[in-house]
Amino acid sequence: MTSRIRMGPQGPELSRFVFGTWRLLDDAEGAAPAPLASRFRQLIDLGVTTIDTAEIYGLYMVEQAIGAALALDKGLRSQLEIVTKAGIYIPNAFHPERKVAFYDASGARLIKSAEKSLQLMGIDHIDVLLVHRPDWLTSADDTAEGLNRLLKDGKIRAAGVSNYSPQQFELLSARVDQPLVTNQLQLSLLHMDPLLDGTLDQLQRHRIPPMAWSPLAQGRLMRTDDAAAVRVQQLAAELAPKYGDATIDQMAFAWILAHPSQPLPVLGTNKLARVQHAVRAADIVLEREQACWCRAPGAAARDAPESRRTPSDQWWRR
Repeated sequence: MTSRIRMGPQGPELSRFVFGTWRLLDDAEGAAPAPLASRFRQLIDLGVTTIDTAEIYGLYMVEQAIGAALALDKGLRSQLEIVTKAGIYIPNAFHPERKVAFYDASGARLIKSAEKSLQLMGIDHIDVLLVHRPDWLTSADDTAEGLNRLLKDGKIRAAGVSNYSPQQFELLSARVDQPLVTNQLQLSLLHMDPLLDGTLDQLQRHRIPPMAWSPLAQGRLMRTDDAAAVRVQQLAAELAPKYGDATIDQMAFAWILAHPSQPLPVLGTNKLARVQHAVRAADIVLEREQACWCRAPGAAARDAPESRRTPSDQWWRR
């Protein structure tokens, strides 16, 4: 149902919407091998074939759950694209020796993490490996050396980054042998920094589609006790009749899809019905006046850009 997007001139094709697994284990029953394999089949039927995960998700347990589902249904892997991330490390049951959370994008660490991800998911390659966060203590040469080795060995098909500034992206791009294929960024009607800080302009210049995490502002867009969210809700309600009575979340996805850099929204829900609902946004073509709705008086523009800072107890999650 959804179209596919080529990730850069020589990158892989991913589905227009991406299934995010950050909260996969919140639904323990649904994350069991058989239900999860069934969900993957249903996602494929919807045209959502790209799975976004990370080494750190679920305190290092989400990749294992994905692997169990893939092992149960051997035909799934060939129909899915696996995107995973590495570079954030926190204290957990597997590593009690760690005292604090930290970033490590050194080449050796990325290689070790990617190899572990391959083992946990039971796959022979990762379609796209992302450096999860910028690591200012590691040189771009060091990070690139690890990515280049993984690419050369066929353990990953493509590399990208997440949460990088334009300058950080350019620096690493100058060091890797194969062009980076994406920058996964926080983007929503309540977080417009990438529109204003040059990030999306840079990606559009290089014809590299971004991935948009938290497209509904981690659910904040639905809150009724948040003044900025309420303003967006009110404007969405005014515009909805023009678009088949589209809901606030569909309008939010349509707004992201309208950007010429071709962002891929990462859906963070465990409910298939909400995925079915979300992908319908691909059929909404906003008129220019409505595509610029976020800039209208009374909308959320007065609240943008947000700080890049995230809550201190969650800074490592995304």
